[in-house]
Amino acid sequence: MMVKQKEGTEMLRDKKEKSNIGLTVILIFGLITIAFPLYMAVVIAFKQPSEMTNSISGILSLPAKWSLDNFREAMRVTDFWHSLANSLFITLATIALSIVVHSLIGYVLGRSKAKSKFYNVIYLYLVSGMFVPFAILMMPLVKQTAKIGLSNMFGVILLYTVFYLPMNTMLYSGYLKNLPLALEEAACVDGASTWRTFWTIIFPNMRPMHATVAILTALGTWNDVMTPLVIMSGDKNTLPLAQLNFQSQFGTNYNLAFASYLLALLPIVAFYIICQKQIIAGVANGAVK
Repeated sequence: MMVKQKEGTEMLRDKKEKSNIGLTVILIFGLITIAFPLYMAVVIAFKQPSEMTNSISGILSLPAKWSLDNFREAMRVTDFWHSLANSLFITLATIALSIVVHSLIGYVLGRSKAKSKFYNVIYLYLVSGMFVPFAILMMPLVKQTAKIGLSNMFGVILLYTVFYLPMNTMLYSGYLKNLPLALEEAACVDGASTWRTFWTIIFPNMRPMHATVAILTALGTWNDVMTPLVIMSGDKNTLPLAQLNFQSQFGTNYNLAFASYLLALLPIVAFYIICQKQIIAGVANGAVK
């Protein structure tokens, strides 16, 4: 018996060691796939156009002189502070609306779909919206927003709130499985209405999922080009729209473009770092169960 136990322990140890080796290889591969493009972006952003050659060594080599001239020029070309303000306004407004509206819808459907086929059908109908590509909706949306006077930043915010409704509703309704019904029943016994129960008990307890929804919505909104491009009219530019100035009919100024991309990357990276713990908790609790 002792011999068999030792053999079993050794086999388990060997399996763990093999799995650890495999996991290490995967992590190294993942690090390379992330670090190499980031290295290329930083190197190209600091180089001068004269240093860009057709050879691989010329592209991969470090800049001869580290200078912020490309960043200054990129900020001038894109009207950086104005474009940044527009992107921040659209992103923050979309996040706020999404958290409030989508959490309400997720709460109603999450608590009701198990009891009623009607609510379950509505839930499936809303979630199925994730499979509808924007290209199909683009032309009708352009015409409708123009007719009702929403071809501006407020129209873009409204569209983003609708676009992220299916995914966020699924996340919120899934996260509700972690919140026991006893909390709501106790509030009902104390005389609290459904509306008050949601805002005083449910909404604060969904903080990890709020952070997850916020970062996912922010990533999609911050980096999107197509929706502002086809909806907004006038001189209102977001950062992705302003960065199109680096592309012309005859080529692309990669040095200024990559400098601008790094500048646009900083706010969203800072936001992710701030919300990191809450995001991990929200994904682990809401998406798995």
